[in-house]
Order: sequence, then structure tokens, then C-alpha cells
Amino acid sequence: MALLILCGCAGVQTVQRSSDEPEYARGSSADFKAADSYEHALRVWDSPEDVNAWIGANFSYDAARALRLSETQRTNNGRLVIHDPAEFFVSKTGVCVDLSRFGVETLKRIDPASDPKYLMIEFDPIQIKGNTLRLHWLASFRRDGMTWFFSDSKRPGHIAGPYRDTPAFIADYERYRSRKIVAFRELESYEKRQRVQLRKQAQP
Repeated sequence: MALLILCGCAGVQTVQRSSDEPEYARGSSADFKAADSYEHALRVWDSPEDVNAWIGANFSYDAARALRLSETQRTNNGRLVIHDPAEFFVSKTGVCVDLSRFGVETLKRIDPASDPKYLMIEFDPIQIKGNTLRLHWLASFRRDGMTWFFSDSKRPGHIAGPYRDTPAFIADYERYRSRKIVAFRELESYEKRQRVQLRKQAQP
């Protein structure tokens, strides 16, 4: 069964913490392993750092698409297809769930031992241009018994970690975003409902 709510990733003209739009300009001069195609990238990349460096140098946020993926517009217009990693590699444009899919699925192919997963965060909802937004997506991977987080549309090209567990990251991320996180899920897929306990944040 598909997730009923896919994304709350919207931007505004003036970037702010409550938006999922990148807080800084794309680092087009950043050093990364160049590739002519996604299949070529899968041959020359071999680590989360390689994927992350490409994201930092290439990702552009699509604010209009973010609003189309809001709860409000999806209720009225139905689901939008999340970008396939190969298509995303060409367009280099999307929102949080597109970016997290690129990170997770690419790592599954080049470094499956890193155990990549999706992290779906539910914030207190906000309204942007009459649209309700609450969900945000990132990717995680494991190394040396610790967890790291990346493919974040708010901080493309940034790897957060190491963390002993996901709740420790969530506490830091809530402070960074200045938005209340009410729940989160660690998922194998952005599409299917997982039998994972919804972890409600403790009230202060």
C-alpha cells in the first residue's frame, strides 16, 4: 500500500529554517567524481561521500514541485511520480523525497553494506501559499556501528554524523530546523507502508 502522504517539502522566495529549500547556494565548484550518465556514475562512485559530493555540486530545489507534492494539492490532484535516480541524475532538480530516493537507491547499488535507509520526519504542519506541509525525507547509512544522514534538501552536500542512533540525530535536527518534530519513521522504501513503530517525540 502506498504512503498516503509523501512529502512536505516546500520552499518560499526567502529561504528560512521552516522551509525545506536549501539554506545556501549550490556549490557548483565543489570537487566530485564526474560521470557522463547515471550508469557511468554507478561504476565510478563507491561511497556515500561520492554521492554526497555530486549532490552538493549539482542539486537544484524545485519549489513549484514541492507545492504540488503538498498534502493539499495531492488530495485535490492525486499522486505525482517520484523521480527515478537515473532521471534525477539528468535533471538534477527535485525536492526532498526525490533527493532521498537518489541517495538510498544509489547507495544500495554501489555500497549495499552501508545499509542505506529512508528517514521520514513529520514536523508540526505549516502553511505555505495555502498548502499544508509536514513531511520531510532524508537518507541514512551505517558505518562502524554509527549512523550518518545525508541527501537532505535543506543541506545538500552535507553529511551529518556520526550518531549512536536516529533519535540522537532527530534531537539535533529539531534544534537546527527550529520546527517541532512530532514523529519519524525509518523505512526501506518511500512507497510502501512499513511495519515500523511510529516513534512519537516525548513532550518537553
